[in-house]
Amino acid sequence: MAKKELVKVRTRPSRDGKRFVYLLDYVDESGKRKRLSLGHADRRKAERQRAQKEREARMGVTVPGPMKLTVFLADCLDRTGDQIRPSTRREYEHAMEHFIAVIGDIDLANVRLRHGERFRQACLDKGYRRATVAKKLRHVKRLFALAVKRGQIDVNPLRGIDMPKLPRKKVRVLSPDECHRLRKAAADDQDGKTLRWDLLILTALTTGMRRGELLNTTWRDIDFARMTIQVSSKDDTPQTWQWLIKDADERTLPLTDELVAMLSEHQAAQPENYPYVLVPPARYDHVQELRRQGRWTFASSRQKLILNFTRDFRKILRRAGIDTPAKFHDLRRTALTNWLAGGMSTFDVMTLAGHASFDTTNRFYLAVRDDLVDRARQASEQAMGRDLARAWHAPTFAERRG
Repeated sequence: MAKKELVKVRTRPSRDGKRFVYLLDYVDESGKRKRLSLGHADRRKAERQRAQKEREARMGVTVPGPMKLTVFLADCLDRTGDQIRPSTRREYEHAMEHFIAVIGDIDLANVRLRHGERFRQACLDKGYRRATVAKKLRHVKRLFALAVKRGQIDVNPLRGIDMPKLPRKKVRVLSPDECHRLRKAAADDQDGKTLRWDLLILTALTTGMRRGELLNTTWRDIDFARMTIQVSSKDDTPQTWQWLIKDADERTLPLTDELVAMLSEHQAAQPENYPYVLVPPARYDHVQELRRQGRWTFASSRQKLILNFTRDFRKILRRAGIDTPAKFHDLRRTALTNWLAGGMSTFDVMTLAGHASFDTTNRFYLAVRDDLVDRARQASEQAMGRDLARAWHAPTFAERRG
């Protein structure tokens, strides 16, 4: 039995009907029907080209054809699907659209390093912060990396792009006194109906969990016997809404005796059949109503779970007398830095934090604590202080005049 042809030869006449060219009809690796114009009317040549295309199709070999950047962007996002967060998807899309606006809607295969450099300079000239420019470049570079992985291009054209130089910002870490005042200010503001800020803040300082991880924690994630809390994704069920971990890896974190006691007391005071630890019952009921009405999306679990979150946290900061600008995420940075100062290795901190690389942990989270500075000062004094003191003497008046 003859094998079914995967590639067929067609003809397309000109408008006047006096000439024609050969075409090849086939289905690409994604299942889409394609039609390739051969641009000639040579029957033997067309059959050779059809046979070559047939061999490539049966061997799984695909030769990428011309693809404008706008088409590439749509194809890339379509293939990626829901493997990334909606917010990340929008960032990738906006970055590439800006890239296209600068260099033009050229063919994917014609993108070169100079285009990336032109885009970088155009962003800087427009007044974007260097961190914003670097982020845009990383997004565009990532899309081209996917194109290489999918066989659409051979080499990432932005693989050698230099990122704008960024000064390393000082990591904001709360002192023990600030943590104490913050907890006290949060505890004084509890009315039994709103978010348990005191419990939320202590859990963040103890576990280093992100805001979204904390708010989407259910009672099933807490093991009171082992004194641990599990960071895990949530499925879309009648009781829970869909939520995904940022870096996709589940992890187990430790709880302290004090925190376990507070959680036990909080659980005993909660009504039955409310699965979330920190979402107030009234808010949970409202979210469930929004879900029934179809007004709750995947992004809502990150952005709309607790209304006025930042505003209320700033109020607690002011009551605690913390004037230096601080964000809720600084509680996570404080926890991670405390772990390192307590003798944990950078790898262990990275693992518990749920980071995919050492660079993220080192650059954005681990601060140089005051005690480390003091130890360095003492070491310098011990190594050189006495010798320098013996070698140095105060200049006399005559020496200063000379």
